Amino acid sequence: MSGLRRIAILLQRELVHGPRNTIFLFAILAPFFITVVISLLFGTFFVDKPRLGIRDEGDSQVVALAQEVDSLEVKEYDTAVALETAVANGAVDLGIVLPANFDVTVRRGEEAEVTAYIWGESLLKNRTLLGIILVSLIRQMAGQEAPVNIITRTLGDVAAVPWQDRVFPLVILMTIIIGATMVPATSLVTEKQKRTLNALNVTPTTLAELFTSKALVGMLLSVTTAVAVLLLNRAFGGQPILLLFVLILGAMAASLFGILLGAFVKDITTLFAVIKGIGILLYAPAFVYLFPSIPQWVAQIFPTYYIVQPVIEIVQQGASLPDIAPELAVLSLIILAEVGLIAYVIRNAYRYEMVVA
Repeated sequence: MSGLRRIAILLQRELVHGPRNTIFLFAILAPFFITVVISLLFGTFFVDKPRLGIRDEGDSQVVALAQEVDSLEVKEYDTAVALETAVANGAVDLGIVLPANFDVTVRRGEEAEVTAYIWGESLLKNRTLLGIILVSLIRQMAGQEAPVNIITRTLGDVAAVPWQDRVFPLVILMTIIIGATMVPATSLVTEKQKRTLNALNVTPTTLAELFTSKALVGMLLSVTTAVAVLLLNRAFGGQPILLLFVLILGAMAASLFGILLGAFVKDITTLFAVIKGIGILLYAPAFVYLFPSIPQWVAQIFPTYYIVQPVIEIVQQGASLPDIAPELAVLSLIILAEVGLIAYVIRNAYRYEMVVA
């Protein structure tokens, strides 16, 4: 039987017996419970569609096209002053003033000027989505790349960062770490306590294959839960494939850390004490996001920053791969370092009360 086959069997065993474990169920339910509580407090779960306000001084086709977009809530205003007031009060996230003969000017390939008002407290993901949709609508109307000069003005409390944006990194970090770290760690420690690892002596299964199966369970659980939480918060961003790739890398780093915890800790009580003790380090970047007055570079000191920051940039800022490449490079180095430590543990299995076939 090949190593991959043995890993598949071990993975199946973990998935079948996992739901009987309290930590396994906690890892699934806790992120959703946290999401619902935070959503009820700050309105992320039942958030309305991004709101676009339009003052059309002519008869632009952009208005009709915008009203056909299901993911938008569109409001028209009679005057530019009324639109500006609505944006300042937060009635809409983004307001645009389309000048007379806008469509004709753009179709001729001539530069057109559009005034856009941005509500300072609107969600970053809403601004990003509205900007992408607006450019797409103008291109659709013009039938070509449109030379449009958009003059933006931010209204309302410009310095305020919405609490939805501040809390979001904490939700994502908890979702990834609970599933990818705690599940493999508790599973491995439980097997050490029950001495079921001794059964490896009479099977072809190696310790590396056992570690791999447990890490895969943590990754699978973490990524699946994170995707569900992102979808519930309507925060999957415009690049789902890139986001999924980042979630997989983050879950891999967290699950390998869970394997290391399980390898070095001998009992469940000590494991929970360790997790509780290092919790502030694991979630430190999220706490930095909560308080914008703290210098943001402080978050970069902690390894979990390189898990959550790429997710935030993709979801809230529409980042592409080159934008998050530095963070992913650091995250990859962290993963390589963890793999090296795990290889050391495997070579010294007896020291940690483990066995190898």
